[in-house]
Amino acid sequence: MITPDDIRKKAMARYIPFLRNLAEGLPFSKLVISGDKSYSRSSWADFHNEIQAIVSQSREKKKYGYSLEFHQVRTKHLGLQDLPKLISFDSQSDFLLFLGKEKEVENFEKDVRLVTASFPELAPWLVKNPGKVIEYHGKWDSILKVCHYFKQNPRPGLYIRELPVAVHTKFVEQHQPILRELLDMIIPYHVTSGENQFEKRFNLKYKEPQVRFKILDRSISLRFFSGIDDLAIPLSSFESLKLPLKKVLIVENKTNLFTTLTLPFMEDTMAVFGEGNAVLKLGNTSWLSEMDILYWGDIDVHGFEILSRLRGFFPHTRSVLMDKDTFDRFFENDNGAVSGNSSKLNLSDEERNLYDLLEANNWRLEQEKIPQCYVIDYFQKSGIDVTEK
Repeated sequence: MITPDDIRKKAMARYIPFLRNLAEGLPFSKLVISGDKSYSRSSWADFHNEIQAIVSQSREKKKYGYSLEFHQVRTKHLGLQDLPKLISFDSQSDFLLFLGKEKEVENFEKDVRLVTASFPELAPWLVKNPGKVIEYHGKWDSILKVCHYFKQNPRPGLYIRELPVAVHTKFVEQHQPILRELLDMIIPYHVTSGENQFEKRFNLKYKEPQVRFKILDRSISLRFFSGIDDLAIPLSSFESLKLPLKKVLIVENKTNLFTTLTLPFMEDTMAVFGEGNAVLKLGNTSWLSEMDILYWGDIDVHGFEILSRLRGFFPHTRSVLMDKDTFDRFFENDNGAVSGNSSKLNLSDEERNLYDLLEANNWRLEQEKIPQCYVIDYFQKSGIDVTEK
């Protein structure tokens, strides 16, 4: 037989549809829950207890809640008995008091009125998302302040914490999911579609990744950077650089970078700190396609995997100081990290053979273990013009 707990669960299943109707302005309709024909067959006492449990939580006893409609059924074990046929909530008050949702619904209605008064175009969203209306109760004033600002200033060009909105300094950052949903509907023609990052999507400034690089040609550093040759600039600025370069040497990690900074000067050349897999951030730097790109990473599986990914953007990239001779000369039996790569690698036959050897033995040669004199000699033998500092 259906129990009060079963009735509560079935009533809760009707709660969200009820809220949707409420947001749409539809009047309350009597809610009916079907009973069932099952009952306790063990004894009259057990059957009586089941009936009393249902009746005890009904409107007849509590003055609110569900009403019961019985019908007589001739049972096999207990003879002619009254079983609950229909359970109904005849009024909105009965329904909400039974669920304990009176205050929540009162707040819901206030919030719906508040939002629709500010942005009528959000009415369909409110009907579709009553759970979110409730979730953000107490925050709608602040949410709407932010929405009003973007409505009036759809392309702010400011950092999030610079926005002149009277909300907590971290409010926008902490409420990006709900703000994104609403702003997509409020300022649809000013949204940068395809961008998932909140700042980019809504035309805000954002903290860009920095690109650190070293100008290895003294004449270029003097002409364009007042002689400064070790610089770090935002990625967007790096992407728009226009320098008379022919070669770009990309190094994998910070240790390599410090080694690179002691390299001899190279004509028409820049060295860039790739930061491991972060090197892929350079993928939209179109002017690199016109450069002779040299990649210098650790001689381990990850170094070659990064090289392969980099070639996905710049197929003409060449590896340097990542050959078998260099490995054999300076390897000190160091272990590497296990690779999780399962994709096909864009490597030459020579590189692939070395990669397979490194993977099979979990070997690694870090670049700082290669002496500076060998590095200089390597570049000279490669046909790259170098000048001692």
